[in-house]
This record gives sequence, structure tokens and C-alpha cells, in this order.
Amino acid sequence: MHAVLERIGAEYQLANAEMRRLFHGRGGCFEGFGWLVVDFLPPVAIIRVYNDKAPVSLEPLVDYLMALDGVTGVGLQYRGRSRHPETSVLAGEVAPELVCNEAGLSYAIRPLANQNPGLFLDMRSGRAWVRAHSADKRVLNLFSYTCGFSVAAMAGGASSVVNLDMSAGALKTGRRNHRLNLLSEDKVRYLSHDLMRSWGKLKKLGPYDLVIIDPPSFQPGSFVAQKDYRRVLRRLPDLVDAGGYVLACHNDPEQREEFLRGIMAEEAPGFQFKERLAQGEDFPEQDSEQGVKVLLYKREGAWN
Repeated sequence: MHAVLERIGAEYQLANAEMRRLFHGRGGCFEGFGWLVVDFLPPVAIIRVYNDKAPVSLEPLVDYLMALDGVTGVGLQYRGRSRHPETSVLAGEVAPELVCNEAGLSYAIRPLANQNPGLFLDMRSGRAWVRAHSADKRVLNLFSYTCGFSVAAMAGGASSVVNLDMSAGALKTGRRNHRLNLLSEDKVRYLSHDLMRSWGKLKKLGPYDLVIIDPPSFQPGSFVAQKDYRRVLRRLPDLVDAGGYVLACHNDPEQREEFLRGIMAEEAPGFQFKERLAQGEDFPEQDSEQGVKVLLYKREGAWN
């Protein structure tokens, strides 16, 4: 546990009171702790256990977290695909909803939510890239969830953003996120639609200078990457303007970067691979292919 606490202390200093992963055991870099994740969602820390039970006592970890200046509560969540998440508060207070910051932007967060607190922390570098490259851009944000990419785009000066997600509840939170940051709402659309049935409307609202694709890797009845990602990619020529960008994301550790690059080459050959965005340093991975893949493409046309 000493190495775990040492890592948490270092990451906490880097967090500077903003959202950050304090410990990423699932990356395989800390032997014996692949079951453990700790997130800082100011002012609370959330311990996530990917196991039937914690194999060691969590008491030293809880005591260490509560001793950090600025942590007022510690929550616990048991996670895993094969189980229903179980949550509890181990120390202090954990409010059901918080407003937390990342890179100076505010987001509504539910720290003990069953699936995700409201923002995917491992996509921080993606949001940073979008913010830095959205000035005067028309942006399409597919699988937008709570619209983190949209907030980043508007903060970066985007001329417009179209957010699409099947969850009306997630989009409601997304609208709130824009209001929290005092971002112009007349430039942002929220479409609670089934993507596979919305191509005509999206095409009519386009074309776009930047399309962001950040789907769930496996969500039966909604999106299964093996078959559905292809269906999205083959529509890109109808959506992306000449010289426009595509940010294609994939978060399945079982599928390597070549999966996404392969189907992109087959379904959208007019787009050139530019780079893979680097993972945040708070998400160390023994094998980078196990982490989230964020690939940048540009459509042939006006090249910079």
C-alpha cells in the first residue's frame, strides 16, 4: 500500500484542486493493485474496486485520503461488467452532486453514479485538443453524453456545436454544463436521437469542420463497436467538409489501435491519419493499447 499512497500524494499535488485520477491500478503498473482506482472529484475522493471485495484493508487508504487538505469525504464503489455497482460513503460527506473543475471549466458531477460520474477523466487530453483547435469551427459531437467535448469546443471559440446522444437525461446535464460556464446557448444544439436513424438531419445541419466520435465500446441495443463503428465511419464523407478533422475514440482494452485504424481505412479512405493523442499522465498503462485510443484524422482537401 505504500507505493499506492505515494502515487496518490504525487497526483494530488498535480491535481491543483481540479478533477484527476489519483491512482490507476487498472493500467497494470502497480503489481497487486490492478483492482484499484482512486478518483479526485473535489472535494471528495472516490475509491473504485474492480473485484468482489477489496483484497486488503482499505482503512489506511481512507485515512490517508481524509488527511489530504481539501478532501472532505471518501466514497467507495464496487465496479465490474458482471456486477451491479454498489456504493457507500466511508468517511466524511459525499454529496450526490457536485460542480467540479477541469482546466478552468466547470462540470456537474455525480460522484457515486452507477456508471460514470458525468465526465470521463481519461479523455482530458481529447478535450484539451478540441478546446485548442475549435476556433470558428462547426463541430459535431456524436455520442455526446454530458457534452464535455461541446463545452471544450465552445470554450475554444467554436462557431457552433451539434450534440447527439440517445439519453435525454445526459443531454440535460450537458445543457447545464454549458450554463455553468456561461457559454452561448444559441450556438449549441442538443439532439436526443438514435444516431443510426438521424443521418439525414445531421447532414442537413452540416457540413462540419470537426466530427468527434466517442461511443461506448459495448452497449447492447445501442452500440456495439465491432459492427456499428463501421456504420458511423462510412457516413463521414457526407458530414465532414474538405480539410475537416475527425477525432475517433475507442475505449475497449480488448481492441488495439489497429482495429480502429483498419476500419477507418476501409470505410473512410479519404481521411488521412495524423496522430494518436497522448494519454494523460494520471492514466499510466503498462500496455498503451489497453488504454483509451484517441485518433486524429483529416479529410483530404485544404491541407495545413
